[in-house]
Amino acid sequence: MPWVRIDLSAGRSEEQKSKTARAVTDAIVEFCGCTPESVSIVFNDVTAENWAFGGQLLSEKQKDASA
Repeated sequence: MPWVRIDLSAGRSEEQKSKTARAVTDAIVEFCGCTPESVSIVFNDVTAENWAFGGQLLSEKQKDASA
């Protein structure tokens, strides 16, 4: 039973997540030989103040980019 966790910056639409879920499920079914019903996907929306790259919060990088 494949279980997939996808961490994303918050703000993706339900439609984007739905299309992503379908594509990921299709790939796992094709390459792992399981059924679509056995694939579980969890989307974790992470806000900019809770995600850092290179030691800097994404929220800080966004402020720097808009300055």
